[in-house]
Amino acid sequence: MTTIRAKDRDAIIQSLRAGVVPRAGQHLIQVGRTREIETLVGDIDRIADGGSSFRLVIGEYGAGKTFFLNLIRSVAMEKKLVVTSADLNPDRRLHSSSGQARSLYAELMRNLSTRTRPDGNALSGIVEKFISTAKAEASSSEQSTETVIRQKLDYLTELVNGYDFADVIAAYWRGFNEHNEQLKNDAIRWLRGEFSTKTDAKQALGVRSIIDDAAVYDQLKLMARFVRLAGFSGLLVNLDELVNLYKLSNLQARSSNYEQLLRILNDSLQGTAVGLGFVLGGTPEFLLDTRRGLYSYPALMSRLSQNNFVQGNLVDFSGPVIRLSSLTPEDFYVLLHKIREVYASGDEAKFLLPEEGIKGFMEHCSKRIGNTYFRTPRTTITSFINLLAILEQNEGTNWQELLGTVEVVPDTGGANDLKVDTDMDEFATFKM
Repeated sequence: MTTIRAKDRDAIIQSLRAGVVPRAGQHLIQVGRTREIETLVGDIDRIADGGSSFRLVIGEYGAGKTFFLNLIRSVAMEKKLVVTSADLNPDRRLHSSSGQARSLYAELMRNLSTRTRPDGNALSGIVEKFISTAKAEASSSEQSTETVIRQKLDYLTELVNGYDFADVIAAYWRGFNEHNEQLKNDAIRWLRGEFSTKTDAKQALGVRSIIDDAAVYDQLKLMARFVRLAGFSGLLVNLDELVNLYKLSNLQARSSNYEQLLRILNDSLQGTAVGLGFVLGGTPEFLLDTRRGLYSYPALMSRLSQNNFVQGNLVDFSGPVIRLSSLTPEDFYVLLHKIREVYASGDEAKFLLPEEGIKGFMEHCSKRIGNTYFRTPRTTITSFINLLAILEQNEGTNWQELLGTVEVVPDTGGANDLKVDTDMDEFATFKM
């Protein structure tokens, strides 16, 4: 049995007890989902090869969308991709005319992560890695560094804002070379979409454009190519809570966001986006509702419809939609074993609950709240960790007596409760 580091142990237990998805140590609590993970790993390999990818991860509340996205995020970073993620909300959308799309882009740029910077804020490091590569090439070719930078970035000028993007990177180099922190900061601000007027951008950097609502997707395509020039394999964008698009009451706003999704999907299917992938999390209502969901937009409905030959236990992971099923009792049984192991830091001698205790806990939950205890496991997992905490801190306590007195409150989240964040309604576990 592998010893679990205290850092990973505490991160997992504290997250689960608080009802949120852990950001570290996910591999320690994975069960199931083998086919789904293999499919997304294939997408990551395609991105690294200069291709593109688009996946909608669809599941009920409790099916594990957030955990799945976090797991794929970790795998992508291990394969040298730059990864960024954000949750959509009323202030962050794919398309808008009032700053919400630019707000989403700014959040994505703040959350840029690499294997060496897994917690975000990796943008400046990516730019400096690109500059270091250019400096090395300049030294060997006896050219100026800025000349090499311009030559390498000429590849980007065919895209929207490509010329200004190259000017901003060159400005960062000048700031780097002249120890001008203000110029470097201004360049990073532009790349993050934090300039609100073209006048301010021109005064600070000499460029005539800014990243506004209309340029968000084009800028992501630029960034995907740039990170490849910097030595990474590509860019993976994780977007969760797409149900917030479904909740938009304004028909025009909803249609505009769905049209942007269609544009991203078309580019991915046609391979015109280089080294760029999207993994999007949503609910069945968001996808299937013909009045407000993606199926209300005919072009999306035709592209996202399920294979007609999928029946019974048959599956098809080749399409853009991956449907996550809820946990089974068997999955949940394995999960509780893994949580018990994590709680004991991998030391079998420190297990606080015997095998009979886990079976007793599941039976207790089944009697109290029915089958939803493993289908929407947030409160059930929190209750299990609370049980372990009592056994740990009160030596000699009888677990049978505790299970006879503990109330497990049913999770009331569901289709009528459309507010979903990184809580355990979004928790599930997987096995590589």
